[in-house]
Order: sequence, then C-alpha cells, then structure tokens
Amino acid sequence: MSNLFAGSAIAIEHDFNQPIKVRSQFTSGDGIEKSLLYWGNVRIAQGSLLIEADEVEVQAKEGSGKEVFIARGKPAVYQQTKEDGTIVKAQANEIRYMVVNRTLSMEGEAELKQNSSMVKGSSITFDMLREQVNAAGSDDQDGRVITIFQPAAPTPKEQENNDGNP
Repeated sequence: MSNLFAGSAIAIEHDFNQPIKVRSQFTSGDGIEKSLLYWGNVRIAQGSLLIEADEVEVQAKEGSGKEVFIARGKPAVYQQTKEDGTIVKAQANEIRYMVVNRTLSMEGEAELKQNSSMVKGSSITFDMLREQVNAAGSDDQDGRVITIFQPAAPTPKEQENNDGNP
C-alpha cells in the first residue's frame, strides 16, 4: 500500500463524526431491502467530505453507521479537506464510500490527487484515515498505474543560483 498522501488525518476524523447529508432532485427507497436510490444532481456531504454524482445508491442493510454509498457519474467526484488545509480529490465512473471502514473504492478511469501528486488507474482504493492507496492499472495505459509527482517550485534563492547569479 502506498502512502503518497501523508499528513494529518485529524480533520478527516472530525468529518466522520458529522451526519451524512444527501441532496438530490429525486429519490426512491425500499424499506424491506433497506436501500435508497438518489438521482439528479446528487450531493453527499459529511463535514468537509463531499461526493457529487449523477446517481447514488445507498445500501443500508447492515445497519446505521455501516452504509455503503455507491456514486455513479461521468465522472463521480470526491473531495475532502485535511486539517492542514490541503484538499484530497478523486474521480471515477463509480465511487463506493464504505462508512464503517472509512474507505473509498473507485472503479473506471479512477484518479486520486493531493497537492502535486496524482495516481491514475482502472481502480483505486483509498483508506481515508490512514491515507493509504492501492491502485490497479488502466487498460488505456498498457495495464499500468500512473503516478505523477511534481517537483516543488524553486525558492527565489534557488532560482538565483540556477540563473548563474551569486
């Protein structure tokens, strides 16, 4: 498991103590199966955690606090702000948010970004508390995972030295 997204998870832990709010244009539910379907400009919010999708299926058969939110879109998107103010962003054709274990599972053109780092693949699993990533390769990239690291911008002093000035 890769830990490209290191940093404090305190703000993220605070998010998980907040209620989950779902907004959409339409909804339907099945009380026996304990499932709900939301569609039309769906927005899930829990503290700073935000998921937006064309439709979201909620599976709640396991009980309160163990729901699975399955967001689908072209793409479905996720973002969350960490305590240090950095924002973790992700997108995929399908994003599964497993409430009980605080993980995102992304399928189909999956992408996860924080600061200047990015991971792309056909599927990505992201442990939001441990900030750990597992990714599988994408068919359009010869079956490989793509990870991009951007170098830090040079400081004014480094820029002077690179320009040949003392």
